[in-house]
Amino acid sequence: MSSVSPGLVSPHGSNVMSLQEHTDRVADDILASLARPEQLSADARRGIIARYSAVLEGNFIYWMTGAYLSVGSEEARSIILDNLLEEVRDCHPGMLRRFAMAAEAVPTDSDALAVYQELLNVRLFVGRLPRVAVVVMMAFFEGFIQRFMPYLADLAAMQGSQEMEYTDVHGVVDIAHTQGLFEAFSEETALTDSDPSSTTHLEGVEVLRHLIETVIAPERYKKSTGYWGS
Repeated sequence: MSSVSPGLVSPHGSNVMSLQEHTDRVADDILASLARPEQLSADARRGIIARYSAVLEGNFIYWMTGAYLSVGSEEARSIILDNLLEEVRDCHPGMLRRFAMAAEAVPTDSDALAVYQELLNVRLFVGRLPRVAVVVMMAFFEGFIQRFMPYLADLAAMQGSQEMEYTDVHGVVDIAHTQGLFEAFSEETALTDSDPSSTTHLEGVEVLRHLIETVIAPERYKKSTGYWGS
């Protein structure tokens, strides 16, 4: 479970900590559902890497930009802008593409279609620019990605890849990114005088959770939800 920034320990921050603990539990549940890499077929391992790449490569910076556009405080804008600067300056989409190529898991049309509906739902949510909920969603996502990197690296290694720059980098930098985004959330709730413990702030986390579950095991997710769209 990720650590909580000392800056969030205050009467207001205690509610922020509770929300962070909730998002950590969501990540715990997802990570606990992962099959061991050696128990998966080569095609299943390739599929997880490819679907992850299909989602992240073209959408992460877009979603973080949505978080930037949604906030009102200068402190929150500064935190998110630093995150965006690093993503663009260091060409993280290119880093991810190299990772997928080395694992022979470049996304195909089938991979994109497998995540289409859940990905669209996240895009539509971000497009509403809900002032606080997008920041919470991205804080959750950064924390999940950081914890998911060892598993993703294991999948790639079992596919014969030695290209691990993407997983090495995001296994480290996303710790600070997560804490920064929760600090941005704290700034926003203080500015708007909203309740940090409100469940409305978690809408994006739930939408994104469905997408992550589809990335990991699309057939299992669709069976559990009863959704078998085309």
